[in-house]
Amino acid sequence: MIAQVLIILFSFVSFFVSLWVVVPAPIFSLLPLSVGAPEISHWLIVTNAIAAFLVFVRLKSLPIFIAMLFALSLSLLPALQFPSTAERAEIAMQSKLGDIPSSPNFRSSPFNVLDAFQGIPRSQVRRTLDIPVAKLDNVQLTMNVYRPIKTGKNPAIVMIYGGAWRSGSPNSNEQFSQYIAAQGYTVLAIDYRHAPGYKFPTQIEDIKTALKFIQQHADEYEVNLDRMAIMGRSAGGHLAMLTAFALDAFPFRAVVNYYSPVDLTDGYNNPPFPDPIDSRTVLRNFLGGTPQEFSDLYRQASPYQNVRSHLPPTLLIYGGRDHIVQSKFGRAMYEKLNQNGNIAVFIEIPWAEHAFDAVFNGISNQLALYHTERFLASWLK
Repeated sequence: MIAQVLIILFSFVSFFVSLWVVVPAPIFSLLPLSVGAPEISHWLIVTNAIAAFLVFVRLKSLPIFIAMLFALSLSLLPALQFPSTAERAEIAMQSKLGDIPSSPNFRSSPFNVLDAFQGIPRSQVRRTLDIPVAKLDNVQLTMNVYRPIKTGKNPAIVMIYGGAWRSGSPNSNEQFSQYIAAQGYTVLAIDYRHAPGYKFPTQIEDIKTALKFIQQHADEYEVNLDRMAIMGRSAGGHLAMLTAFALDAFPFRAVVNYYSPVDLTDGYNNPPFPDPIDSRTVLRNFLGGTPQEFSDLYRQASPYQNVRSHLPPTLLIYGGRDHIVQSKFGRAMYEKLNQNGNIAVFIEIPWAEHAFDAVFNGISNQLALYHTERFLASWLK
């Protein structure tokens, strides 16, 4: 009797989590399920197969067995879509970059099954944390620096965290910062003041302050100022593009944008459904009102409106199931960059939600890592 209860409980949990591979989160508290389920789909394949076997052999319940086969089919969706997605991404990279530099530190394939189950190995790097950059309006802005073990000047990546412009810190996405630093980069994870207390363009002013600090301390932190890229996720990617696309921008060699908003007016007028973070409230908090009230400010805060020729090469990676920043906006940015004669690569991961790389060894982030490291090397090495 106890064994049967445990089988039912195990089956229910596996079935419930598998549903979130395709079900979008209606509220913010459920977002980790819809983000995480596709990224652990390899584990769900195993648990659903085991559950189906136990139900068939021990419980002999046809309805539960059918339910577990359904759950198994859901958990297989990312794996079934992966080959064609990886092929499209490779074609997109090759068509824009041509011969991509190779390195023994690169991931050998877009997906490694062993890493999916055991985790991506961490390399040793030098970390310098909580560096005071500036104190503005009694808010201390800091920076984290990640460097390879070997000393000497390195190409550098300015990293801007996301969090709907209202949360986060330079500690965000530290696993990525350490991973990419081990490949011979100095990673500079910078800070900015948050909405709603500080509205746009405060965040851009803070990034400029951080960039000035980096230039002043380039020797100390082993930064090659002639080989720098800027990268961000979500709100951080938005700020990275605004910074890199400005008329007076620092001459970055490349921009990497993971799932960031690009046209804030269109984003306000066409929110996702469901909308787990209440996008319109987030935008009002960031900009102080609606597009009808502040149309010029919304345009100024939209990287899409700043696109022109001679911008840095840009990599855009979006999730096809993103219910915070819809992938159609990333594609529109890609098309406008191309129309203006810029080099841009767009990779859409059809099963992925927003912040898919929160699961660092997940199926989506492995694909993103594979191409991000090659894209950066193409322009910085």
